[in-house]
Amino acid sequence: MKISVILGHPYENSFNSAVAKTIVDTLTQKKHKVMFHDLYRENFNPVIPENELINDFTEDDLVKNHQLEIKEADGIIIVHPNWWGQPPAVLKGWIDRVLRENIAYAFQKGDKGGGLPAGLLKAKTGLVFNTSNTPEKRENEVFGDPLNRLWKDCVFGFCGITTFDRIVFRVMADSSKEERMKWLKQTRDMVNHYFM
Repeated sequence: MKISVILGHPYENSFNSAVAKTIVDTLTQKKHKVMFHDLYRENFNPVIPENELINDFTEDDLVKNHQLEIKEADGIIIVHPNWWGQPPAVLKGWIDRVLRENIAYAFQKGDKGGGLPAGLLKAKTGLVFNTSNTPEKRENEVFGDPLNRLWKDCVFGFCGITTFDRIVFRVMADSSKEERMKWLKQTRDMVNHYFM
């Protein structure tokens, strides 16, 4: 299988990077083809130009490459921190620029965007790994866990991905080395469960 792994974290030695490395290593051991992208290391430009927004065509070769790969992917895995209940800007820009109409979704003929789209992605499984400094009870009761809704319904569901799972490692600021090792094992287990 071809699996797209997208990392959105600015620190090269972050725990998010360790999670992404664990994912890539686990998939590689299973003989999957991994299409890994560290958006910060690639200097992915998250700002969508006006002409790209209007005509759905990009002149950015890196964006073109991401679009081709996401269309070929059998599975998609996203890794990022929870910042203000959202992904970092570089990852939001990746969504804006890569998951475009006629790449990730399409409206029926005559529908200018007001109806329900059909998801076009080949991938049917999407996994998300988040880190957070917000305790789970507070995240759910005060904020309503916006990242779960964003990825499950607003992004993956919109693009035709029907199997979704997500794990949140928290509270990062207070975590011990032992907890982090346990979290990396959970990462391996979850990847192995969905991509045998």
